[in-house]
Amino acid sequence: MKHIFILTVLLSVSLFSCAQETPKVKHSKSMSTPTENLKNVKVVNAEDPVCHMKTADYLKFTSTYKNKVYGFCSASCKDEFNKNPEKYVQK
Repeated sequence: MKHIFILTVLLSVSLFSCAQETPKVKHSKSMSTPTENLKNVKVVNAEDPVCHMKTADYLKFTSTYKNKVYGFCSASCKDEFNKNPEKYVQK
């Protein structure tokens, strides 16, 4: 009986963790970086809306959507955001 309970709990936990949507962005170890940082750029987010990494005080990647500037940790996150920005700004 105890084994069935433990198995049920483990199965439930694994199902709930799989149900959460994960970003389709895969960061490479050497993220592509532009030649110049964007200094003094004000963005509306402190966290990358795609992968949820913290954005730095100065950013290398930004995108504007509905007159708001969003900051990103990488070009791949910026590209993913630009495909469907409404998906990420509602969170």
